[in-house]
Amino acid sequence: MHHHSAAPTSRRRTRSTLAALGVVALALTGCSVADQSGSGNGTGTASAATEATGGQSGGAKGNGETVTVMTHDSFNITDEQIAAFEEQSGYELTTTAPGDAGTLVNQLILAKDNPTVDAVYGIDNLSAQRVIDEGVVAEYASEALPASAEDLAVADKLTPIDQGQVCVNTDHEWFQEKGMAEPTSLDDLAKPEYAELLVTTNPVTSSPGLAFLAATVTEKGEDGWQDYWRQLLEGGTKVAAGWSDAYYSDFSGGEGKGAYPLVLSYSSSPAYAPTTGVVEDTCTTQVEYAGVVEGAKNPEGAQAFIDFLLTEDFQASLPENMFMYPVDDSVELPADWTEHATLVKDPIEADLQQVSEQREAWLKEWNELYESTN
Repeated sequence: MHHHSAAPTSRRRTRSTLAALGVVALALTGCSVADQSGSGNGTGTASAATEATGGQSGGAKGNGETVTVMTHDSFNITDEQIAAFEEQSGYELTTTAPGDAGTLVNQLILAKDNPTVDAVYGIDNLSAQRVIDEGVVAEYASEALPASAEDLAVADKLTPIDQGQVCVNTDHEWFQEKGMAEPTSLDDLAKPEYAELLVTTNPVTSSPGLAFLAATVTEKGEDGWQDYWRQLLEGGTKVAAGWSDAYYSDFSGGEGKGAYPLVLSYSSSPAYAPTTGVVEDTCTTQVEYAGVVEGAKNPEGAQAFIDFLLTEDFQASLPENMFMYPVDDSVELPADWTEHATLVKDPIEADLQQVSEQREAWLKEWNELYESTN
């Protein structure tokens, strides 16, 4: 782990490197460097930037190399952001998206001996340990990592980019109309009057479903979670294959016209559906990571891309573009997030080592329970 005291200098260093890259870009477009750098000495700054981008002469531009990044299918980067990255780093960006976060991990492991990508984005905290155990990501600790994200980094190999929480969401209007109190805890959800109102997602096929399963194991213990799930399933909780089915088809809140006023979703969802809220005691942390692929052809390009994902501009775009919160807590959230969708203070934190070792067993047991109650 990094020491907290090291953070401000590393942040400053990153900013000056980025400023220097800006100077080089100006130099290449024919402006006078001296006028722009403020010190009247453009050459020193420019050579620092050249070092930062791997020592190509001629500054940041012109190495013509491609950096290939594998992402999950919810990754959303704008054309402007791609242009900014390519301009700042001198690399051309290619992205490939084979599927969801689970698919991502499997692809990386399958291609371990002959990797076809340089960087990966979208590994979640529940898969992080497996990725490290399989040896598919190389060591890289980005100096752009903000102090607020240092505790989230995993073994100097996975860099946290965005975060969120998986939470049960409630349809406030439904409960008001029925004159019924909303559930406030995991225990409430298992009571017959609430269990039949909940739609969750299958942990075998859905990442929020897996996060929720891990949260219930964390709270109910290795010996208690099966009974908890039996109460949910026998009580009438519906299991949808994935998030969009649950949220858009089964949930009564938001845009939905479904029959279930409780749905497994995210802490960010109420920003888009202000008449809904979250059951705070059900929230569990989700972090998405980027890493340099072990054996990558262009590791420097991969590092530059990870640094770019931590820039203020990219961090600030996460809520609108990917419905996730920045890991840099100095970045302001959009107004509707601040009002309706702030992160819960004390979420359930699964033990990632335990998840890595037990997930297959949990999924098998969960599946047996599910089949026996259906």
